[in-house]
Amino acid sequence: MPEVDLEREVRAPVDQLWAAVIDVERYPDSMENVRSVQIVGEDSPERRRIAWAVTLKGSVLEWEEDERIDHQAHTVEFRQLSGDMEWLEGAWRLVATGPDTTRVSLKVSFEIGIPMLAEMLNPVAERSFHENCAEMLRGVEREALAA
Repeated sequence: MPEVDLEREVRAPVDQLWAAVIDVERYPDSMENVRSVQIVGEDSPERRRIAWAVTLKGSVLEWEEDERIDHQAHTVEFRQLSGDMEWLEGAWRLVATGPDTTRVSLKVSFEIGIPMLAEMLNPVAERSFHENCAEMLRGVEREALAA
C-alpha cells in the first residue's frame, strides 16, 4: 500500500495555520491541483463530509471523505467513503514548535484498486500523490501567511 508522509516547518503561529488547514473550501484558491472541495455534510464541529476533485497527473480523481477534527490537538483524520480510489485515508497534524512556528504534516495512504496493475501504477501514483501533498502543504502555508 503506497504512503506519502510529508512534513514542513512554517513560520506562522499554530492557530493561524490551523485556520488555513480546516478551511478546505478555500484550497482551490491556493492549490493548483485542487479543482474543487465542498463540505457536503457537517454532523458537528468535529465531524464533516467533504467532496473532493483533484488533478493527479492529468487525470481528475473524485471522492467523498469523512473527516474527524480535533481542534485541541490540531489534527484532522480523513477516510474515503466513496470515490475513484479503492481506499484512501490520512491525517493532517500541526504542532507548535515556538510562538510563531508550526510543524505541519500530511500523511496519506491509498490503494488504487487494480491488483494486476498495482506494481506498475503504485509507484507512479505515489510520486503524484507526493507532488500533490507537497503542493497542499505549500498552499496552507500561503493561506496562513496571507491572513
